[in-house]
Amino acid sequence: MNTEIKDLIAQADKAIKEERFDDLMEFYTDDAVLVVKPGLEAKGKEAIKKAFIKIAEYFKNSVVPTQGNMLMLEAGDTVLVLSQTLLDAENKDTSDYSMDRRATYVYRNVNGKWLCAIDNSYGTTLLD
Repeated sequence: MNTEIKDLIAQADKAIKEERFDDLMEFYTDDAVLVVKPGLEAKGKEAIKKAFIKIAEYFKNSVVPTQGNMLMLEAGDTVLVLSQTLLDAENKDTSDYSMDRRATYVYRNVNGKWLCAIDNSYGTTLLD
């Protein structure tokens, strides 16, 4: 497992929890895609930042993401991360969205730095 990427994901989760959205954008490629919810994607850092602000508002500024089991498949400058993503929030019991997800993330090595190119916390459930 790529421990550097695992650490980066933990740092990004902390930035989400602490609502440090400018810092969070440092973890993404310029052309990154975030699956906000099934059927809605944010493309590029500015759109992703706005999406995270709306997500925080939806969860009453209390969202805490963590990762469970992870599997990484690495090929050159690209890593596919399969992860159990767990969300906690004050309003988790009334959320319309699953708080226990099987996420897929794609990381790309850009100039020696691993950055998230695709952030899909819904994973293959997008096919449902």
